[in-house]
Amino acid sequence: MIVAVTGGKGGVGKSTVALNLAAELDAVVVDGDLSTADLPRGTGPDLHDVLAGRVDPMEALEEFWNMQLLPCGRTIAGARAVDLQAFEPVVRRLDRAAGSVVVDCPAGLARDVGVEISSADVAVLVTNTSKAALADAARTHELAVDLGTPVGAVVLNETDESTYKQIRTDLTQQFNAPVTYIPARSDIRAAQEAWVPVRDAAPESPVRERFEALGDRLRDCRHRLQRRSRR
Repeated sequence: MIVAVTGGKGGVGKSTVALNLAAELDAVVVDGDLSTADLPRGTGPDLHDVLAGRVDPMEALEEFWNMQLLPCGRTIAGARAVDLQAFEPVVRRLDRAAGSVVVDCPAGLARDVGVEISSADVAVLVTNTSKAALADAARTHELAVDLGTPVGAVVLNETDESTYKQIRTDLTQQFNAPVTYIPARSDIRAAQEAWVPVRDAAPESPVRERFEALGDRLRDCRHRLQRRSRR
């Protein structure tokens, strides 16, 4: 199963959700932000090299906190040299090898975002409760629908429980997907600053349970997809 973690607006926590979701799914995490990568840098070849045909994707994987990470380069020249048409074959190959792949998509709605969402089996929308972020999430949802990629979940990041309860029903109807929330907590910030999954940095945190539940929800999506493919 390939999961695209997306949402439109930058700075809403997509990379944090992608990293933690990959940890819960035991998935390869791919930094799909070709021009402004957020996940940790690698020490060898990266996604730019893979998409330019210089390196085999399996050779670019790096061990990272008991996970496998495909990092992305940071240069404009590297981003310009990639072949976007190679993205889906690359993540499909990683999926066959690892069982699951989580793609940290870039902000915005440029062509690379569409390619990454269309390459996925399911999308996870990440947003906060600001009007701008919700509007961008709605546009990203429309794009996913147009591309035929179902939205498996919506994550309200840094949102308190009261606000979540007030808007959950409306957002569930708007996005036609279950909605969860991640509260603003110091243990999450500390884990994020160190790029450590919450399950490793703060295993007793209630936030760990939320990421675990999100992972279970995506596993259910995978089972449904597998049953559908057998028909």
